[in-house]
Amino acid sequence: VQLQACGGGLVQPGGSLRLSCAASGSIFGINGMGWYRQAPGKQRELVADITRGGRINYAESVKGRFTISRDSAKNTLYLQMNSLKPEDTAVYYCNAAIRPDRSLYFETIWGQGTQVTVSS
Repeated sequence: VQLQACGGGLVQPGGSLRLSCAASGSIFGINGMGWYRQAPGKQRELVADITRGGRINYAESVKGRFTISRDSAKNTLYLQMNSLKPEDTAVYYCNAAIRPDRSLYFETIWGQGTQVTVSS
């Protein structure tokens, strides 16, 4: 079971990007999913997360600009990022609580990270 994140890149301030994170492998079920980010010299921080039931939580710094969503049929998580600022520059990671087939337990799986750079 793995998570594959994509969609990062270089964008000017005020621009938009959409990140995707697809889970693959033999999956029985997925509970919560989330996006985190880590800027150089800083700790990894939560950006947004979403439960299986659709309850959403955002970091204060991204409220009103970022939108998290998930497509349960595709086992895919999204992050729509609008009005991007230079301080949003970071490596963005997705994670999910995934129960593999033939397992009784959920595991926390991390994606490999995708770089987002906001600069003019």
